Amino acid sequence: MDYQVSARKYRPGTFDDVIGQAHVVQTLVNSIATKRIAQAYLFSGTRGVGKTTVARILAKALNCEHGTTGTPCGVCSNCLEIAQGTSVDVMEIDGASNTSVDDVREIRENVKFAAFRGKYRVYIIDEVHMLSNSAFNALLKTLEEPPPHVVFIFATTEIHKIPATILSRCQHYNFRRIARTEIVERLRHVVEQDQIVIEERSLMALARASEGSMRDGLSLLDQAIAFGGKTIVHTDLEALLGAVPHELVRALIQAITAQESAAALRVLAQLLDQGHDLRAYCAEVVEYLRNMLVVSVVPSPQEWQGLIEASVEDLTQMAADARSFSPERLQELLTIFTQAEDSLRLSAHPRFVLETAAVRATRLLRRADEKPGPAAQQAQTVRSSQPIPGRTGQPASPARSIDPAPPSPPRLPQSMAPASAASIAVQAPIVGGMASPQGLSPSPMNVGSPDRVGEVKGPIPMVSRPTVDGRGAVTLNWEHVQEEVGHTSSRIAAFLERGRFVGVEGHVVTIGFAKQETAARGMIENSDNMAVLTSICERLSGKTVRVRVTELSESDPSGPTMAQMRAAKDKEQRLVLFERARAHPVVKQALEIFGAELAEVRSVSNQKEVGQ
Repeated sequence: MDYQVSARKYRPGTFDDVIGQAHVVQTLVNSIATKRIAQAYLFSGTRGVGKTTVARILAKALNCEHGTTGTPCGVCSNCLEIAQGTSVDVMEIDGASNTSVDDVREIRENVKFAAFRGKYRVYIIDEVHMLSNSAFNALLKTLEEPPPHVVFIFATTEIHKIPATILSRCQHYNFRRIARTEIVERLRHVVEQDQIVIEERSLMALARASEGSMRDGLSLLDQAIAFGGKTIVHTDLEALLGAVPHELVRALIQAITAQESAAALRVLAQLLDQGHDLRAYCAEVVEYLRNMLVVSVVPSPQEWQGLIEASVEDLTQMAADARSFSPERLQELLTIFTQAEDSLRLSAHPRFVLETAAVRATRLLRRADEKPGPAAQQAQTVRSSQPIPGRTGQPASPARSIDPAPPSPPRLPQSMAPASAASIAVQAPIVGGMASPQGLSPSPMNVGSPDRVGEVKGPIPMVSRPTVDGRGAVTLNWEHVQEEVGHTSSRIAAFLERGRFVGVEGHVVTIGFAKQETAARGMIENSDNMAVLTSICERLSGKTVRVRVTELSESDPSGPTMAQMRAAKDKEQRLVLFERARAHPVVKQALEIFGAELAEVRSVSNQKEVGQ
């Protein structure tokens, strides 16, 4: 026999062989078994899901020589002729090329004749929506009262184009898209029969590219075999399909994990150099992030395969990638890239849209409970190892220490010794009224023991007894409040830093958030988080306090957020440290000898300040 494409060679011949349409098969088999055969059937669904195949099987079931049965034999002359398309009792008509009234009139004349060899005359009209309105009207009477030996089977991919008068005279069966797992199983059966060597992930890539169409999946497999022969390499298959390489999707995820914006932009540049479509790539990233979210919130690995259409190898990789993110972070990333996907459809500069989304994703505020990437961990090490310089002030009472203090450092020269106290922290004492962040005044603060490497802890403020003025209003050291929140719940602290401390009026503490900070505001407004924040404010103030969260309007005085104030303070500390190192005589002499410039100053574990 001459070569046959896989879609024809492995076409189902019985109802049991049909894949993905169990609801249709069961109904048809039961109707045949109970002799409740309709006069007209309408099969609708996307391409390649089995509409015409099921129509032929139904025709065989009605005209099998062994009688009308739900399990046609497939070997009798009637079954063989129907399968080959040569049966005189089963007419397959292309609705796209037989659209006129004359074609329908010919059908009306022929339905009067009884079946020649079988029991029924079956008319299968494919793409029936292509018939003209006049042709549909000519068919109505025959369709409503056909002879008892005639069965009509219509197939269409555009059900909305079928007139309601036709729909009302047919039993309508909606064929669904075939699941990827079912397509993979069928493709695996085909390659085993044809002795083709192919990777599991290649089968999944073929199923993904088929978009729920079994015929498309088998056609793509034939194309891959023609390209690679009996052994199909996955990289060759990706090039053939024009699909986005999975490695580039994971490379972007790794760049987001490490918070490396430059690495993310390099991935997108490589994507463009290879000629891939940015919209398709963004869709792949969205799907991968969704799968990571499912893996992170579903505890049982056995449930993953039911929720994610991927190979076991891919599921294992997703689980490893998902460990670096919290579910909340993954939802934020999904929001970023779904918005970018929407913008890509309309933008004249799709590259800029996707690059902006990638940079935003790599610069999201890192949660304390997430594992930092190498670059972020190195940056944290530098920040945490820096001492806290500042202006000299009165020493305060000893600060509460979370980590054990390291051994006392050796005595340094006076010009390099850290100040005994610093007044660099920001305090917002408000008495009986409201105040904006511009009115924040410095408050004396103790320098706590140095943090361990890799941990980021801000300066520990002076632990003082809360004070209340004569009118009974609450006075709060807001930085002290932030620190207590950080010790109690790092998650609440991260969202709290996105807002601004507005002030205190009576016993009401007001925190404001910009309009775009809806996620952070919603997290703080959570009842449990509000209870934690209220408890801390009451403990530090010694008074009953109510915390109010509000949205800042455009008329509100502008000012930095708590995170911006902390960043400004860190920057000031680094500048002070830099100037003190530059003024040190040893450093000055080294710079003069080597003709160098001071590029960086950092604090090592023994608290000696070193110029590089």
